Amino acid sequence: MPSPLAQPAVAAKLSRGEQLRRDGVIIRTWDLMKTYVMGDQTIHAVSGVDIEIKKGEYVAIMGPSGSGKSTLMNLIGCLDTPSSGLYYLNGNLVSDMDDDELARIRNKEIGFIFQTFNLLARATALHNVELPLIYAGVPRKVREERAKEALRAVDLEARMTHKPAELSGGQRQRVAVARALVNHPSLLLADEPTGALDTSTGNDIMALFDRLHQAANTIVLVTHEHDIAMHAHRVIHIRDGKVERDEKVK
Repeated sequence: MPSPLAQPAVAAKLSRGEQLRRDGVIIRTWDLMKTYVMGDQTIHAVSGVDIEIKKGEYVAIMGPSGSGKSTLMNLIGCLDTPSSGLYYLNGNLVSDMDDDELARIRNKEIGFIFQTFNLLARATALHNVELPLIYAGVPRKVREERAKEALRAVDLEARMTHKPAELSGGQRQRVAVARALVNHPSLLLADEPTGALDTSTGNDIMALFDRLHQAANTIVLVTHEHDIAMHAHRVIHIRDGKVERDEKVK
């Protein structure tokens, strides 16, 4: 039980989270830091990042290799914990959460889309999309209907019984997008989503992202490619673990 002296600080944090949720803020960080100690060297991978992203925004986080963008993505995606600073996701203070709480919030609040698709090779497209719902304990009939709905949203209903090896690269990424959508998350977090695709297929996937944004999804796209970042409406440039600039592009 927290001491009486600690209670006002806890109450203030909770109140701040509630206010952010009321204001439609999905992501808010204050002085976010991530450091690694390697031998006698301290690496400041993320160094005092303050960002705010509101519901319905389409934001690209862009930077060269080694800029800290991947570490920042891991923090935003609750895949890692900050060394210091505050991070609120949809009003939840995730920077204070333990591993079990982070796992729950990831499954509830975030839909992940990865460069390498991360699909189960022996499972059908439908079963791959169902996975987050299985972890959430959703009954079989309900999750099957929701998975079909998500596959329809990415124009893959006709391929739902196919396994990844029977699908093209673009179709596999659409399955991954459907899986990200199926839990109706607060945030879609995409890490280099076109990195494993040819230019034409990559353009198709980015057109799909445009549609998802028009349907009021909040999207954060992590990329090192300028052309891909320009699909977003706002670009946060990261260099040396810090926000170099934050600009509207549309």
